[in-house]
Amino acid sequence: MRGSGRELSALEIEDLAAGAWILGAGGGGNPYHALLNLRAETARGFRAEVIPAAALGDEDLVAVVSTMGAPLVGEERLPDPEVAARPVRILAERLGRDFAAVMSLEIGGANALQSFMVAARTGLPVVDADCMGRAFPEAQMTTFAIAGLRNYPFCLADIRDNVVIVERAASWQWQERLGRVAVTEVGSIAATAKAPRTGREIKDHAVLGSVSRAIRIGAARRRAKAAGSDPVAAVLASESGLRLFTGKVSDIARRTTRGFLRGKARISGLGPDRGASLELHFQNEFAAAFRDGRPVATTPEILCVVESATGEALGTEVIAYGQRVEVIALDVPFALKTPPALELVGPRAFGFDLDFRSLFPAS
Repeated sequence: MRGSGRELSALEIEDLAAGAWILGAGGGGNPYHALLNLRAETARGFRAEVIPAAALGDEDLVAVVSTMGAPLVGEERLPDPEVAARPVRILAERLGRDFAAVMSLEIGGANALQSFMVAARTGLPVVDADCMGRAFPEAQMTTFAIAGLRNYPFCLADIRDNVVIVERAASWQWQERLGRVAVTEVGSIAATAKAPRTGREIKDHAVLGSVSRAIRIGAARRRAKAAGSDPVAAVLASESGLRLFTGKVSDIARRTTRGFLRGKARISGLGPDRGASLELHFQNEFAAAFRDGRPVATTPEILCVVESATGEALGTEVIAYGQRVEVIALDVPFALKTPPALELVGPRAFGFDLDFRSLFPAS
């Protein structure tokens, strides 16, 4: 399998961070501190190798990694490659098998870089895939859960050398509940290695090419900024996305509870949207948008708030009063829009009594 991938340049890692922040839908954690880690690892000789899922053998084991917890806490407790790698090493010891590669649980936010931090300390290649196509707040909100794959064993580790292994969980929802209790007790943030996946499961059920998509989005934004053109328009053109609203953040309310960041942001319209308002509700990620009280967009499609001038994403933990922003929508794979998928990632999974209506009906 080695030699079947390609080495990312330093610029591509920068683009990956920027694109993943947009794909995070406001969640997944701010990638800035993880990016600083990767810059330091690269300076020490780390070379990030990305492989396509097709390069995996069917029986190869892949470590699926993430940081679990509230994004606001991640602004205070900074990521550490050694902590990120710890649950992978412990799970490999528990399984009695080495992993062939590592993959991020989600391509959104800092979690998109988690696999690269693990790779920097383990030497494993990173699979060009994830199992969300964006960021979601809960463990059962994955293509693997939608497919009914096994959800254990699962390992969680924190900075104090606390380690929790969940040997079995009755369902994906129980895995989420057990993990959430543990992560809340260790300070609302921890590194995780989810249930290991085989190469065959990755090829059949993961969202393929998601690392490449994040790099493409970041590169589109970067090139537009360098040319003095509209970076938001460049991202939308790259991904056939939609501009939903233009305005200024006029109110923000958020709280950290049970390991989640919950709240809502109100945006007062400017330009073509002057006189209107948009309210965005979030649970780590933006889940639903209401224009003047009427629902206009919901999960699982990606709702993202970006700075109007720079196109940089704003996470739910850093969005602030007075910021001039654009609210955009990007499409997700069809696998997230099927009836079984919507039970796990649709608006009702977030407490909204709404039917999902796609903004991208032709997808």
